[in-house]
Amino acid sequence: MLHALLLQQGSDNAGGIFGGLCGGIFGIAFAILVIAAYWKIFVKAGQPGWASIIPIYNLFVLLKVVGRPWWWLLLMLVPFLNIVIMVIVLNDLSKAFGHGVGFTLGLIFLNVIFFLILGFGGDKYVGPAGRTA
Repeated sequence: MLHALLLQQGSDNAGGIFGGLCGGIFGIAFAILVIAAYWKIFVKAGQPGWASIIPIYNLFVLLKVVGRPWWWLLLMLVPFLNIVIMVIVLNDLSKAFGHGVGFTLGLIFLNVIFFLILGFGGDKYVGPAGRTA
């Protein structure tokens, strides 16, 4: 009885390890895909693609792409206000690639998919918040 219980416990742990390994691999692949999308968006906007992998600096570059001042980065540190600021930035990003409110909603609610569309799609950068560059 004890032996069967130990065998069952051992197989449960093996499944957990395998599941964790698969989840980790999926997570890393997902992160690489998102970084690649950000990289392509930055390059389309005339910014260095490598900026997408530097934390905080990538937000600074994103603000530059959408035509907002650098000090908005400080506003992103304020709880709850950061949500409002990010919605505005995503709307400006949508406009910067010639899209409207519908695309902004996609960027808000289906973030990764719409970043992949911006990065790997045929969208052209038209300038900060849609103003001709």
